[in-house]
Parts: sequence; C-alpha cells; structure tokens
Amino acid sequence: MSRYDSGFREPPWVMGSPKEVMDWQDASHPSKGKKGKHETEKKFLKNLHIKFDFDVNKKEIDPPNFISKVFGLKYFEEDFDLLSTAELILRGLAKAKFKNTAKIVVDGKTLYEHPENKSDLRDTIKSLKDFEDEIKDGKKIKIEAILLDVGKVKAMIKISKIHSDKEHSIDIQIKGKIRKNIYHTFLNYLKENIGLKKQ
Repeated sequence: MSRYDSGFREPPWVMGSPKEVMDWQDASHPSKGKKGKHETEKKFLKNLHIKFDFDVNKKEIDPPNFISKVFGLKYFEEDFDLLSTAELILRGLAKAKFKNTAKIVVDGKTLYEHPENKSDLRDTIKSLKDFEDEIKDGKKIKIEAILLDVGKVKAMIKISKIHSDKEHSIDIQIKGKIRKNIYHTFLNYLKENIGLKKQ
C-alpha cells in the first residue's frame, strides 16, 4: 500500500498493524535457510530408472531355458548394432560429466574393469573399437560408469539384443543423488541421438 500512489510499497509501520509489519518483513527479507534448503532439494534427483525399446525389426525366438518356457515368457531378438549403441550411451554419459568407466561386460565376459581410474571414460570410447569383435557378435552388454559429484553416482546400463517381453532393450539405472541438470543433459543426448521419446 502507498499513500502517494507512487507504486513503491511503504513499510506497514507507516500505516499498518503489527501483523502487517511481520508480513512485510517476511516478504521483503525471506528466510535464507528455508529458501536454500527448498532450492537444494529441487536441484537433485535420486535413484533413477530409464527403460526403452528401439523401433526396429524383431523376431520371436525360443526361450533360452526351461524356466522361461514354464512361465510362458516370450523372447525376441532385435535388429540393432550393439557397438554403436554402447558408444552413443557412453558419449551421453561423458556429456553429462561422468568420468569413469568402471566395467564393460559382454555376454558375461568382462572386457574392461578399472573402477579406480577416475577419468578414463573418454579414452574408453576411443578404444571401444578394440573390443569390436567381442561386442559385434554379442547379444548383451553391461556397462558401469561412475560420476563423483556431490557423492558417488553409479550408472548401470544394460543393452540387450535378446530379451523377454517383460524386459527392454535398454535398461539404465542411476544409483545415488544426481543433479537435475546433469540428468537432463544425459536424457537430451539420448533424445537427440537415439530418438528416445517420452511416454
């Protein structure tokens, strides 16, 4: 409220009650503690899970084991390139400031494991061609990458050319607390380069 129609809000003790004085103080000088805590909570996401399939040709195949047959699970083999998909996802992680490739496993065989190497992710992308033969003939690749930011965040990626109808070709779990902007950088990279769409 202003006495002189100046548009400038006058302090309420000029013409207001004690309650108006308190309201004015809160509006003019909000508690930094409350604001800071609320803003901090909004900046982080925790324990995320991204799952999606490719829009590619797929053929139904026989279940790999007796248990799958008993439960009536259907299995499919999808037609996409495992090596280039792994490379794209690693590039997305690098873009999102992940630095360490902890592990790469293809069809149960460990090809690379250096969790102690704090900045090898970009080098791993360059040397991925060294594992080309193993990956090219593989059906499933698992990658673990680590981000050290506010805490240790682990991304666990599973890319499966063969999977049941209950699973997805891409399954990414991000364990730990990650900044919202880092997560969105990674997600945007997937949208632009893999064609990931929201559902």
